[in-house]
Amino acid sequence: MQRIAEGLAASGLRVTLFCAAHGRAPAEETVNGVRIIRRGGRLSIYPRAMAFVRRHKPRLVVDIQNGIPFCSTLVTRAPVTNVVFHVHKEQWPIVFGPVGGRIGWWLESVVAPKVYRRVPYVTISDATGREMAGLGVDAERITLVPVGTEPIVRVATPRSPSPRLITLGRLVPHKQVEHSLEILARLSDRWPDLTLSVVGEGWWEESLRAEAERLGVADRVEFTGFLDEKGKHEQLAAAWVFVCPSVKEGWGMVVVEAGGHGVPTVGYHSSGGLQESVVDGVSGVLVDDLDQMTEAVSRLLADDDARRAMGVAAQRHAATFEWSASVRGFAGVLARSVHESPRAKVRAGAADLVAQLERIAAGTDDVTVETAGRPEAFAVDMTLPRESASSGVA
Repeated sequence: MQRIAEGLAASGLRVTLFCAAHGRAPAEETVNGVRIIRRGGRLSIYPRAMAFVRRHKPRLVVDIQNGIPFCSTLVTRAPVTNVVFHVHKEQWPIVFGPVGGRIGWWLESVVAPKVYRRVPYVTISDATGREMAGLGVDAERITLVPVGTEPIVRVATPRSPSPRLITLGRLVPHKQVEHSLEILARLSDRWPDLTLSVVGEGWWEESLRAEAERLGVADRVEFTGFLDEKGKHEQLAAAWVFVCPSVKEGWGMVVVEAGGHGVPTVGYHSSGGLQESVVDGVSGVLVDDLDQMTEAVSRLLADDDARRAMGVAAQRHAATFEWSASVRGFAGVLARSVHESPRAKVRAGAADLVAQLERIAAGTDDVTVETAGRPEAFAVDMTLPRESASSGVA
């Protein structure tokens, strides 16, 4: 969403990204033309976002529904677009337990489709789109807008001379990093010099370290914590195989990042989005369970030619996704959202807003996305506030 926001801002729209606060950034700043406001935490972000929308009366609102809906439709008469990266059915009980999980799934599967029953949806994979349709969202209201690819940071790090696996992402239960540790343990007899790099941070880290000790592989696992872009790409460049055992992925940007360094991915079919970020049997392998994942990793470690061929295919696949195309596709959805909204038609400047969004969608406005800075980790609500009367656009 940071990249989409930057692309819209580059075309003259005034864009505000409202997201949760965290310890690595100030409460407010402007990054590549996008005003970023950080308030609240894991749950308090939701009422704060509703209050922000109600108070500032934006001309167009984009809700990012990461499981829990923001429900902006209840506090604004402006057009609203809802973005869903993936459906969280399997994740709720893992993260919040049986009771909290049922409440979360009710919010996502029952409340959200009703709250957003008249608004367009954006998703990033066909798999997620099918799941959303299964929740009662009209298929004609769902638009697929593939994500772009960050420029691969070229590093001087050579491929590890000994077999090395990597897992990259937040250290939370539904990422199932335990499966990567289990694979390392299972393959230790055949490859006693096999190592695993776990890149990322999260509240589940101590449990993972304990599991590595229990499996007897702690001396061959490197928990790197959070890394900057250069450090992350150095780890990817050194790896042989990227292991992605996540319960659910909306698409899988980490797969593309690994592919940019010629590293094939092994992941689960059931994760959804990996069915599109991984070309099964070409740029990686998709499997159904831990046994199959272990076997797939073993085959790639043993077969240098197959692993390298998949790595080359992964690089080619990664190069096909461009942020400018993503911005254009997203702008097209926003234009339709305004054009088809009965509320927007009576508001001053709606026609001008539609015209500008359509120009972005057609590629006649500059949608260059600055990619020098690291995107925000959490982008949970995006609004386009009202411009001054002199500007004529939102």
